[in-house]
Amino acid sequence: MGLKAQIQGFTLLETLVSLIIVGMGMMAVNAQLNRYVLSTNFIEEKNMASWVASNQVTLMSISPQWAPLGESEIDIENYAGRNWVLEIEVSETPVTNLRRADIHVYLSNNRDRLIHTISALLEPPPPENFTPTSWATTSITETSP
Repeated sequence: MGLKAQIQGFTLLETLVSLIIVGMGMMAVNAQLNRYVLSTNFIEEKNMASWVASNQVTLMSISPQWAPLGESEIDIENYAGRNWVLEIEVSETPVTNLRRADIHVYLSNNRDRLIHTISALLEPPPPENFTPTSWATTSITETSP
């Protein structure tokens, strides 16, 4: 038995090539995770800005005074852990009893980047002696079997 046993395994070059391939794959995974984090942050900011703007439209709608015409700015502190700035422009519409409100939302530390815009139509508040109408004409009674 004079045959030499051949040792089989990976050469150094094969090992380096496989490590390069694995490294490139890991870089691609890392890049995708970074994109995911950035898009998640953008969606979160957009969602929060939408809530801030919607809350302001609601406040303007239920206010006892009709929103005055013109431009204004509101700072909202610590809503969802952030400080916001709302630029509000109220303008007339062709309809007598409607005003248009355009609200632009920014983060207070970055006024160069508009995050969200919302537009709404506002009605004047009801008069002081206004009694809301009752929509239900009959009362609902519970019946037992």
